[in-house]
Amino acid sequence: MCLIAWNWQPGSATPLLLIGNRDEFYARPAQALHHWPDAPILAGRDTQAGGTWLGVAHNGRLAALTNYRSPTPARQDAPSRGELVTDFLRSPLDAASYLQALQKHASAYNPFNLLVYDGQTLLGLESREANIVILQPGIGAVSNADFNTPWPKLRQLTASLATYVRNDGADDAPLWPLLQTRAFAEDAQLPRTGVPLDLERALSAAFIAMPSYGTRACSVVRIGTDGVHFSEQRFGAEGALGSTTLDAQWTQATTGT
Repeated sequence: MCLIAWNWQPGSATPLLLIGNRDEFYARPAQALHHWPDAPILAGRDTQAGGTWLGVAHNGRLAALTNYRSPTPARQDAPSRGELVTDFLRSPLDAASYLQALQKHASAYNPFNLLVYDGQTLLGLESREANIVILQPGIGAVSNADFNTPWPKLRQLTASLATYVRNDGADDAPLWPLLQTRAFAEDAQLPRTGVPLDLERALSAAFIAMPSYGTRACSVVRIGTDGVHFSEQRFGAEGALGSTTLDAQWTQATTGT
């Protein structure tokens, strides 16, 4: 994932609503959202490294990951960051305990942000300083910088999501345009992450469409007290490729308790 926003409302009928985009090279192979045959997980799958960018376990756990934008080339010998999502979804540890254990070896990976939800607590980890982020109820977001860094597309997405929530949104349809806007930020508002200016402009849109790289999947996840509603729309260089919606009941009650 490269853009995630959420509304966390502990104790409500829908404790967590999460929306997000996965940006990746079009050539990198991936499977669509599905029930994994080898694990109690709902997620797409990166078939190159085996992990995922966003997933939900059948017991109500959720994890999502973004990369950290830097001009420094990624280390080719580092383990796949996508394995962190599946590792948390399979783990018996609560969110805090899992991230505390991960702090000790976060530097082994290329820089990332990891969002984890164990059914009761929503936390983040910024790998650069191995910093655990305490996330408060309400609207939050992360992209390719630290949590809640006010990049233009994060400000726009969180403001739009807040409006949607205030209007008692329960339908997925109004959420897709929020994720699929292609408007660039003004140059004066662009972050300075060390990449060339033309690339910074292209990456400032919520939905990225470049010749070889762009938004591959838009996702809406509703974590309820008794199950999950998970929808995904997929894209390639040629445009829309298809969509999948899955619903599942929890195998044990963890959310909203």
